[in-house]
Amino acid sequence: MSHARFHPDLLRLDCSAEAARIEEMLKRVVLRQFRKRGLVVGLSGGIDSSVVATIATRALGRERVFGLLMPERDSADETLTLSRTVAEHLGIDHALEDISLILDAAGCYKRRDDAIKRLIPDYSPGDKCKLVLPPLTEQESYRLFKIVVQHKDGRTAQAALDLKSYLTVVAASNFKQRTRKMLEYYYADSMNFAVAGTPNLLEYDQGFFVKLGDGAADVKPIAHLYKTQVYQLAEFLQVPEVIRQRPPTTDTYSLPQSQEEFYFSLPYGKMDMVLYGKNHGYSAADIAPHVGLSEKQVQVVFRDIESKRHAAAYLHSPPVLVETSA
Repeated sequence: MSHARFHPDLLRLDCSAEAARIEEMLKRVVLRQFRKRGLVVGLSGGIDSSVVATIATRALGRERVFGLLMPERDSADETLTLSRTVAEHLGIDHALEDISLILDAAGCYKRRDDAIKRLIPDYSPGDKCKLVLPPLTEQESYRLFKIVVQHKDGRTAQAALDLKSYLTVVAASNFKQRTRKMLEYYYADSMNFAVAGTPNLLEYDQGFFVKLGDGAADVKPIAHLYKTQVYQLAEFLQVPEVIRQRPPTTDTYSLPQSQEEFYFSLPYGKMDMVLYGKNHGYSAADIAPHVGLSEKQVQVVFRDIESKRHAAAYLHSPPVLVETSA
C-alpha cells in the first residue's frame, strides 16, 4: 500500500471545513430528513458532548438545541458544574435530572454492591469503587478486570473479578447509560426533537458504549473523528477551556477512573495513532517510534483492536428479523 510516512500530523484536521461539513449534515438530517424541530444532547461535562452541543447550536440555532444534565450519586463533583457551564456558554435551554432515585429503584447500586461484596466482604454501601484493567502492553496473556475499593475510613482493597461478578457489576452499571437515554428520548418526544449521540471514532469503533444506552441515538455527528481530532475541533469551536483541560473519564464509578484504566489501556492520543495507522495500512514498525512503544507492543494493541471490534459487532447490530420486507 502506497502512503505517506507515518506521522502524528496525519491526524491534523481542517477544523473549519470539518465543522461546516458536520453542520450541513445536521441541518439536512434533523430538519429535512427526520423533520424534527431540533436536537437533544445529553451533557456530561466532557469534551465529546460539549463539541456535539456546540456544533449543533452552530448548525441549528440555540433555540433548536436542548441540553440535558443527568448526574447521579457516583458522578464526579465537577460533572454538574461543567455540564451547566456548556449549556450556559451556548445559551441553550437545559434541564437537570438527577437520576439517582431512578437507579436506586431499579436496583442499580444494590446489584452492583452485592456483586462486589461477594469478593470483598467488608465492602458496604457508601464505600467507593472502580473497575480497572491492567495496561495492555505489559502482558499478552488474558487480562482480568479488578475491582478497587476505597472504604469510608480510607483503607483500600482490590480483588480480581470472576466472570459472573464482572458481568453483574457491568450490567448493573449499564442502568446509568440506559436511564439517561430514556430521559433524552422523553424530552425529544415532548418537543418533537431528535436525539444526538456523542461517541467519537475510538469509542464507536471499539465498542466503548452501552447497547440501547449511550449507543442509542438518531444522529452521531462526531463518530468519524478520532478523539485527538475532537479536541482540535473543540479548540476551533471555542469550547470552554476548563472542559478542554479535563482528562477523559468514564464518570461511571465513584472512584476517579480514566478511560484507559477501564477500557482502552492506552492514553487516547496513543490509541488514536495506533488505530489510525492500522486503519490506513501502516505496520507496527511504522507506528512504534511515534507512540513510545516497541513494535511487539504495537502488535499487541493491533490484536486488541481486532478483538474489541469483534465484540463490538454485536453492539452495532440492529435487531435480526427472519424476513425483511421487499
